[in-house]
Amino acid sequence: MAALDFSRRAETPELMDTEVTGFEEFRACLVDLERVNGWTFTFRPVVAFLDRLMREGKLPSDRPIAIVDIGSGYGGLLRGIDSWASRRGLTVDLVGIDLNPWSAKAAAEATAPGRPIRWLTSDLFDYRPEGGIDLVVSSQFTHHLDDAQLVRFIRWMESTTRVGWFVGDLHRHWLPYHFFRIWSGLMGWHRFVRHDGPVSISRAFVPTDWRRLLAEAGVPEAAAKIAWSMPFRLCVSRIKDR
Repeated sequence: MAALDFSRRAETPELMDTEVTGFEEFRACLVDLERVNGWTFTFRPVVAFLDRLMREGKLPSDRPIAIVDIGSGYGGLLRGIDSWASRRGLTVDLVGIDLNPWSAKAAAEATAPGRPIRWLTSDLFDYRPEGGIDLVVSSQFTHHLDDAQLVRFIRWMESTTRVGWFVGDLHRHWLPYHFFRIWSGLMGWHRFVRHDGPVSISRAFVPTDWRRLLAEAGVPEAAAKIAWSMPFRLCVSRIKDR
């Protein structure tokens, strides 16, 4: 087998994007992914971003903060944001959007009743709520897109958000690729996770990719922040001037 070239994004398809499954199998995959996210502190940079917005007075105080999670999966990120807001006495209106209908069903089942979260099945580019969006967040989503789709996603976030946006995703590198390939096998996780985890890393980005694609989307280099986060994550954020 030829060695992978980590200098460029791979185009290998992921099973979650291509294989049709029933609800039970898809939910089992999401549950394992939720464990991975918890053990690798995947959502911690998002919370730090929200804390910064709060400290700097960027969040609205006269109405609920409208936050949309793109590629919401099992819903762990929005449940975490809900807890974050509750601890700080903030009111939020949270929407999770995923293209796979099983995601909305699984996320709803995993969410306590009465929480301010809605789960929708939709193409993100079709979603433009009348009330607008303050923030868009996404986690481990953008590597599913090709470069042209990502440029379109950045432009969509720019045109639909009032406050800004935050993207957390993987950092393409040989070390996490091989580590996850071995670790997921030892843990006996769902076959989708064992296959798609390394593939996701090979499809992910490095900082030069992000700089090029942000420029193509019309976002000036100084307007967006690209930051590395443990373990091998890249976080790209944008706070708009108000």
